[in-house]
Formats: sequence, structure tokens, C-alpha cells
Amino acid sequence: MNKILTEDVQNIIKEFDMSVFNNKSVLITGATGLIGSLCVRSLLSSGFNTKVLALVRNEEKARNMFADNKNLIYIVQDINNPISTDENVDYIIHTASVTASKDFVEKPVETILTSINGTRNILEFAKNKKCSGVVYLSSLEIYGVPEKEDVSENDYGYIDLLNPRGSYPESKRLVENLCISYGSEYNVPVKIARLTQTFGAGISKNDNRVFAQFAKSVVDKKDIVLHTKGATKRCYCYTTDAVTAIFTILTKGENNTAYNIANKDSYITIYDMAQMLANEQTKVVFEIDNKNRGYNPEVKISMNTEKLEHLGWSAKVPLKEMFERLIESMKG
Repeated sequence: MNKILTEDVQNIIKEFDMSVFNNKSVLITGATGLIGSLCVRSLLSSGFNTKVLALVRNEEKARNMFADNKNLIYIVQDINNPISTDENVDYIIHTASVTASKDFVEKPVETILTSINGTRNILEFAKNKKCSGVVYLSSLEIYGVPEKEDVSENDYGYIDLLNPRGSYPESKRLVENLCISYGSEYNVPVKIARLTQTFGAGISKNDNRVFAQFAKSVVDKKDIVLHTKGATKRCYCYTTDAVTAIFTILTKGENNTAYNIANKDSYITIYDMAQMLANEQTKVVFEIDNKNRGYNPEVKISMNTEKLEHLGWSAKVPLKEMFERLIESMKG
């Protein structure tokens, strides 16, 4: 781990009382992803006796990411297949998902089926193992294009069902209902974490999401290129805040309900965010075209986090510091 990522792990451990996971076992899907890997590292570095089961597709990649640890067990398989392990599991954090906007457009069938089949396998596993808690990572995109900017957990907007790009938000909506249905019918203790766009140390310079491309432009001292007017306005969240929120929801949240995760003070348009990062070497330029790049429709969504804050959580890392840490980590 680089310096920033090491600091992030320690900040999570300082911020959240990790003793709740002492002598517990936690299954994490998507364990090599941005959020999943930070969950793994935090649990293993907490100083408590926590067994982590990391579900991964590429064991070599996972072993290169995580130091050897007697409390780490790899489950190597595709999330689309039933989960296979004889280990006891107390908690599940389900982060595995298709996340690239390009895939939502070019591989909408796989996007939908991975979401549905993968989550069904997790819920069946949780039901059979009688787990104490499950968190499903959903997305701000389930809100579609809302009628108002301040969005609470019961405010839903329009999603175009006849656009393949709808494969991601619509499958997320369906899977949220699948979670609630397993909770209602089989008493699976599931909670839903609706995460805004989240970034931090560990993101590759090759990531095509807007925050990663902006940070890469600053690192490479090149112009920030906008392919739209940058009018979409949303909140963001740093990875450490996201992980403490997930841990909070997992251990303190109410079953069969959803919680928004975002830094409410980071509400900004894409254009203004680009201007915030601009400097003498990095200017903001427009190259607007009609290519189907898989972008989300233009929206203005300020995610209301009062419900999560009532559990004792609050975001700690402001937007400018989010980018400072991301840029520093990209520099290596």
C-alpha cells in the first residue's frame, strides 16, 4: 500500500469501533474492488480477531493486493455461481457489481444478470448460514432523474426503460426489492447502502470515471476535457467515509431499509469541480460531441444523509481533500 492508502486504513480504524467485529467472520464480495479492498484491509488491520472471507475472481491479483494474514481466506469464484464455502459467516458486505459506464451500454445484459444473479446467490447464502447482517451496495443512480434536488430514501425519479443505459439503475432497483423480499419472506437481516460517486486512494489512472480523469489530468499537467457542459450536479464521498458508513449500516442499521451515503457538503456541478482543480498547467476545455459514452442523464441530486447520521455517522473528508489524496496516491 502507498502512504495515502495506509493512512486511509488507519483513519477508518480510528473513526469506527472495530471491536464489534472481534471474533466474527465477514464475507466481502468484490474484495479487490475499491470499496471491497478497503473493507478487507481495515478489518485485517484492526487488531481484533476478525476472519475475512474475500470472494474474488482472480486469486493472484488478490494475493498481490493483500499481505499474508492468518485471518484471510480466499473464495475464488464468479459471483454468478452459488457461493461455496463451509466456513461460518456472521456478516456479508456485498460490493461486487459491474461498475463501468461503458459496460452499461455495451453489455447491458451482463450488467443486469450479474446484479440479479450475484445478489440472489448472496441472499441465499445468508439465508442458509443464518448470518447476523448483510449490506448490499446500491447506488445513487436508483433515483433516476428526480423531481427535486434534495433526495431522501423514498424519493424516486424517472429511468428510461427503453435505453440500454438503464440496465444499471433499473437492475439496482430490482435487486433492492429482492433484498427487501428476502428480508420479508425469509428474515434475512439485509440493509441497503445507497452510495454516491465515491473515490479515493487506490483508483487507477486508467479509470474512466470523471473524478479519476480529472485527477489524472492534474497529475499529468494536461487540460481537463469536458465532453458535456458539466451541468450534472451531485454529492461525492471519500472512500474512508464510505467504509465507515457501510460498517455503521451493517452493525447499527435497521433491517429491510436503505441509507444514503454521501458528503452533503460536496454538492457541486461537474464543471465547477473541474474549475476547482484547474491551475496554470491544467485548464478546462470543452470537446462536446454526440458520441454515446455511457454517461448518466443530466441530473441534480443532493442526497439527504440524515437517516444515516442518526446512527452516529458523519462524513469527515471535504471534496478538496478528497482530490488532494487521490492525486497524491496517483503519483505513487
